[in-house]
Amino acid sequence: MKLSSKALIATALITTSAFSFAQTFKGTNYQSPYCGCCKEWVKHMEDNGFELDVVYQENMTPTKIDLGIRPKYASCHTAEIEGYSLEGHVPAEEILRFIESKPKRMIGLAVAGMPMGSPGMEYNDQKDPYEVLAFDENGRTMVWSRHNQ
Repeated sequence: MKLSSKALIATALITTSAFSFAQTFKGTNYQSPYCGCCKEWVKHMEDNGFELDVVYQENMTPTKIDLGIRPKYASCHTAEIEGYSLEGHVPAEEILRFIESKPKRMIGLAVAGMPMGSPGMEYNDQKDPYEVLAFDENGRTMVWSRHNQ
């Protein structure tokens, strides 16, 4: 079967436009200059198509407050991507799902603490169970996903 030149051009345009839908999400990660797991989380994000600027801070508290992070679900680093607040070792696939679903009242996702086996906290085959929480501007949370259960 021979394709006409118009059919070939149409196929090329469809293929090209499908690739253009793949979006790179950009953001900023705020972290201590001394934290190695924060650097590993940024690498995880970059490996999954995110582009993050890194801002090193000695005192993270003002940034966490500005971005709506409550102490009960705090971790070592805080990011802002596409206007959402992200706290701790949240997996990239959960962030993508969150951004794509655009939840109405939720402003971000958090993984409290630093659970082993979460992105950036890999060590041998140790995997602690953890939850990714979605939170609103009043600090109310809901479980977004569970990992290593």
